[in-house]
Amino acid sequence: MPIVAFDQLPSDARVWVFASDRPLRGDDAAALLSAVDHFLEQWKAHGAPLRSARDWRDDRFLVIGVDPSAEQASGCSIDGLFRNLQALERELDTRLVAGGRVFYRGSDAEPKLAARADVPRLVARGELTESTPVYDTSITDAARLRRDFVRPARDTWVASLLRA
Repeated sequence: MPIVAFDQLPSDARVWVFASDRPLRGDDAAALLSAVDHFLEQWKAHGAPLRSARDWRDDRFLVIGVDPSAEQASGCSIDGLFRNLQALERELDTRLVAGGRVFYRGSDAEPKLAARADVPRLVARGELTESTPVYDTSITDAARLRRDFVRPARDTWVASLLRA
C-alpha cells in the first residue's frame, strides 16, 4: 500500500514519535527518510499492507502513523518498525528509539535534548521553566499530535520533573 501524506491520516491514527539525539540534516536526513519510506512501502501486519505515513519535524522528530481504519499494526509489525529504526541508529550515529529524554525548545527556538536526570539542573539555571515549550514524544494518536506536540512544560509529563 502506498505511503500517504501525514495530513491524510485520520485523527484516530496510531502514531509513534521517535526523536534523534542530534539534528539530522542534509544527507543524514535524506538517508533516514529514504530508509523509512522503503520500510513503510513494504510494512504489513499479518500479511496485510498498512496504510501509513511519516512526518519529519525540526530536524529531530520522526513521526510514523498508521490508519487503523485500513488495518491495525500488530505487535510483530511494530517490533519490525523498531528493529528497522535501531539498525538506522547505527548507520546515522544517533539514537531514535530511547526513553528517559526530554526535548524542549531552547531560547534560540531550536530543539534541545536533556537527560531526565539533568532536568533539576536546567530548572535551577532557569533554562527549563513551566512555560518552556516541550516536545511531547509520548503522544500516540494523530489528533493529539496535531494539537499538543509542543506545549508548555507545565502541561506535559515533564511538569513532575520541574518540582523535583
